[in-house]
Amino acid sequence: MKRQGRESAPTKEKFRPTIFQFTNVVSNAARLLQACRILSIPQILTEQYPKGLGPTVPELGAEGLKPHTKTSFSMLTESVESSLKSLGDPQQVILCGIEAQACIACTTYDLLERGMEVHIVADAISSRSQTDRLFALSRLKQSGAFLTTTEGVLLQLVQDAKHPNFKEIQKLLAHPSPDTGLLAFFSSL
Repeated sequence: MKRQGRESAPTKEKFRPTIFQFTNVVSNAARLLQACRILSIPQILTEQYPKGLGPTVPELGAEGLKPHTKTSFSMLTESVESSLKSLGDPQQVILCGIEAQACIACTTYDLLERGMEVHIVADAISSRSQTDRLFALSRLKQSGAFLTTTEGVLLQLVQDAKHPNFKEIQKLLAHPSPDTGLLAFFSSL
């Protein structure tokens, strides 16, 4: 994976009580966001209907990012496409957020259709049900997206302990990612 990764992370307050493993997923997404900042990788934040669903949760650490509001399930809105164009039309994207079977899936299909390489951070996405999350991951993998983990992405982005930002990234890895209930899914593959 080259350093052209991008991150989209819509994690909404109203979903807090209903999203499977919400706290752990947000924790992993927050580490990804921190790493992108350390490595100067641009981030794109989308918010699904904030008027009705509320803003992005503060513990994500997305302050300073101007959210692209949307009502469609795909994050690839006109304003996001414009942002991608201004970033030089990256060919690789890192996705995290909610809901796997809706926003993550629709966005992934749109990005794949445009010929982009999509890396889905499995322990930084979720759904209201583990069933929807796991079936979405399976479909997305079959469709050509790459499934990875928070730690996997962070290490792939630096690729070497000699990387000038390795020590900062290493601090983000001081504690293992919390279990987000994916082991049953991967043991059945």
